[in-house]
Amino acid sequence: MAKAPRDSKHHEARHKHGEEMEFRIAARRNRLLGLWAAEKMGLAGDDAVAYAKEVIASDFEEPGEEDVFRKVMADFRAKEAAVTEAELREQMFTLLTTARNQLASEK
Repeated sequence: MAKAPRDSKHHEARHKHGEEMEFRIAARRNRLLGLWAAEKMGLAGDDAVAYAKEVIASDFEEPGEEDVFRKVMADFRAKEAAVTEAELREQMFTLLTTARNQLASEK
């Protein structure tokens, strides 16, 4: 028996909402990551906010988060910031959870 069109539309709407939430979570994580990285590189105020926007924009280069990782790690190296790849990956994971929790609490 075929599913009613209503069920299909409901499923599509839920899927779209899920994708939108994942996008918002990633963008929030990237903003938080940018602010954290800016602090590690000695940036503050408007410079830190501008850097966080660069980090958010870097996520549009390719699917996944490796583009963000490469950008931030390259910037750390250029600024000679003492942050390892493992520390950056751990912070990305931690901030993803933070972003998810923040957005969930804003509902």
